[in-house]
Amino acid sequence: MERSSKMEFFQKLGYSRDDVVRVLGKLGEDALVNDVLQELIQTGSRPGAHESSAVPLLVPRGSCGTLDSAHCGLAAELEEEHGDPASSLRPIVIDGSNVAMSHGNKEAFSCRGIQLAVDWFRDRGHAYIKVFVPSWRKDPPRSDTPIREQHVLEELERQAVLVYTPSRKVNGKRVVCYDDRYIVKVAYEQDGVIVSNDNYRDLQSENPEWKWFIEQRLLMFSFVNDRYVVAQGVLAWRGAGVTGRKPVQIA
Repeated sequence: MERSSKMEFFQKLGYSRDDVVRVLGKLGEDALVNDVLQELIQTGSRPGAHESSAVPLLVPRGSCGTLDSAHCGLAAELEEEHGDPASSLRPIVIDGSNVAMSHGNKEAFSCRGIQLAVDWFRDRGHAYIKVFVPSWRKDPPRSDTPIREQHVLEELERQAVLVYTPSRKVNGKRVVCYDDRYIVKVAYEQDGVIVSNDNYRDLQSENPEWKWFIEQRLLMFSFVNDRYVVAQGVLAWRGAGVTGRKPVQIA
């Protein structure tokens, strides 16, 4: 991937240009995308941190951590006073490949499944929705990788909902980045919800914070007669909630 493409990709994920330039300077211009991402996760500023609001909201993940109850109470009050209904809804990060293959009964990459999932969350007021799909899914379909309604991907990309993760060919063989890492990383940074039927066990084992996050924020689903259905009560009993204020039943 060229430097300009790397810059654009990581800025889409929310990292500042300065952070990306710094990491590329350290690792080299030819560094693999996954290596750059790992370095940004470890040393970069949190995405969006430079866009702080006038009234900072201190919203801890899951528990108060080292903050005392008074600070936690103040954070909740600030969110109540300054947040509108739409802003209280958690960001949604969709595992596009998992959703599309589920809708295609594991036989085809069905883009309609992604559209159904996006529409489900849009209908409930979610403003932040991101779908991650490997960039090679833009290629013409082949007999061994069938894809349906590919135009859906183009439309979602135009709406800035879909993000393609990088891929390239070396000696005629496709080399893809690990899109699961992008999905979990963005959901974690946005304090959002992961939409997937994948448990991401390898990522859970490599990062304790991600393990907790995946366990608490993974929203599973199914398709019934071409209708997108979320797992009832999954987030409610875990206390995560799709809204940021309290655990709720969401469907």
